[in-house]
Amino acid sequence: MAMDGVHLKATKEVEDFDLDDIDKILSQLSAEEIEELNGDFDPDNSFLPPSQRMKAQTTKDPTGPYKREKLLAFLEKKAKNEKDWEQMKPYVKETKGKVYKPKEEPKAQIHEDESVQTEWDDILAEATEEELVDLAAVLGFHGMLNQTQYYASLESESISHTGGFSGPPGSAKAQALRLVPAEPPNNTDVEESIKQIQGNDAKLKTLNLNNIKNISNERQMEIIEGLKSNTCLETLEMANVAMTDKVAMTIPAALKANKTLKVLSIESNFVSGDCLVELLKAINENQTLQELRFANQKPEALGNKVEMKVLKLIEANTSLLKFGISFEFPEPRVRVHDKIQNNNDELRKKRLGDAKTES
Repeated sequence: MAMDGVHLKATKEVEDFDLDDIDKILSQLSAEEIEELNGDFDPDNSFLPPSQRMKAQTTKDPTGPYKREKLLAFLEKKAKNEKDWEQMKPYVKETKGKVYKPKEEPKAQIHEDESVQTEWDDILAEATEEELVDLAAVLGFHGMLNQTQYYASLESESISHTGGFSGPPGSAKAQALRLVPAEPPNNTDVEESIKQIQGNDAKLKTLNLNNIKNISNERQMEIIEGLKSNTCLETLEMANVAMTDKVAMTIPAALKANKTLKVLSIESNFVSGDCLVELLKAINENQTLQELRFANQKPEALGNKVEMKVLKLIEANTSLLKFGISFEFPEPRVRVHDKIQNNNDELRKKRLGDAKTES
């Protein structure tokens, strides 16, 4: 049978035979046929061990036990002694295809005929550097101005004093720094303030202890304990005083006993979200505190669980008009903002109603 130049050898059909006659069949085979039959194994038969899947094909006697160093030395020596293959075609360096050549950009020509003179040539030639700067600003050539000249042109100021075209085009020149005086240190006497709070001094309406680093935890707790019996203090600011949870957990008890404090600021400290929850629970009992500042604590992320607790407590409050805090999730942020705005609207309606009643 031939098909497209491929010839298939005709084979005889093998008749069925009984396995009991296998010995009789093997006795009729020659030595060559038996040798060929012994070498006919399936190398992919996983049921046979690897050593039995194929008969050894070599007829040479073993030269001895396996030695890796000796084998490597033999292979290296044989490779050096063998002649290299001759190349059918010698190597010749050649370039195939078209070689890329960048296009030459045409040079811009201001005038087709350079000999043509205009009335502007004489004017520009006689103009001073300050006049050229003003002209560039009017025409909108801001790439020719530095930063100071650009902003001066926007404000319709004279830009001649800001310098000319010295330096590369479009270079920005820094303005002179304006020295801002540092904030003066907080010189509030902590010991005297504690005495005034504990003595319920009527003159002490606002106590500012912000940015005082050397206030110990014991002094901070004395200030907060003094709020329980104080009826005059309205604003207490303790931002950035290194307050911790140990001190902050004493504030709720003080707020439950105090009904005159309006503003409390404990920003930029080390107070956790759990302390904030307890603080809001105490605020909701008297409903007298109007402003609470709690932003920029060291544990910045409160977590969804704490933020939802804060949301529920704020929604139950009717006195807070300002609440300084940074929320991570949008739902409590929006709902707290709406509730604080609603408290301000209710206060405004009440104030307008009282004004109408008095009139």
